[in-house]
Amino acid sequence: MTPTDATPPIRLLLCDDHAVVRAGLLALLSSTAGIEVVGEAGSGEEALAMAARVRPDVVLMDLQLGDGMDGVEATRRLASGAGAVPEEAAPRVLVLTMFDTDADIARAIEAGATGYLLKAERPEELFAAIRNAAAGRTALSAPVADRLMAQLRTPRPALSERERDILQQLARGLGNREIARALFISEATVKTHLGRIYGKLGVDTRAGAVAVATERRLLG
Repeated sequence: MTPTDATPPIRLLLCDDHAVVRAGLLALLSSTAGIEVVGEAGSGEEALAMAARVRPDVVLMDLQLGDGMDGVEATRRLASGAGAVPEEAAPRVLVLTMFDTDADIARAIEAGATGYLLKAERPEELFAAIRNAAAGRTALSAPVADRLMAQLRTPRPALSERERDILQQLARGLGNREIARALFISEATVKTHLGRIYGKLGVDTRAGAVAVATERRLLG
């Protein structure tokens, strides 16, 4: 679609904890026809508060936002109309990040993101994604779309009862030795189960396993 004088510009809010990144995006987008940057935020909390004030059509959201609320939680609140943003004014959220792991993609999409774009994309791809997001269409980087298709073709196996037990202990913050004692198994067995859990959830850290398990309601 080619913007015209009769078409109002897409109101865009930037959320990234790096000021230099925000400045670069602002410079890039300010000269783009049909897109108006109406605010900048350096944290998830700031994005929620600013979205309530400026009513953006699209929020360009980074996932890693330093201390405090991360981009996934901010996406969930924005997309659902929770907090200061009323449901009827909920913006579309377009993730713009460096991270393309299965866990990051799944968490963002499950939180309600309209699209998922990588920072390595060309400017033209970013502009098109913003316009697609504003129109309610899914916007995905090609590598992200490929990963999603691969997941659909080869769904991950379900967790066993023992693996769920170990996940529960992980969520409590226990280390391998403590988990072994709590479940009356060896540390080597705990490590073996953790490797399988990571593979099934598409993560490579304990924190990632707990985050994905929480998103998929595997800890209840």
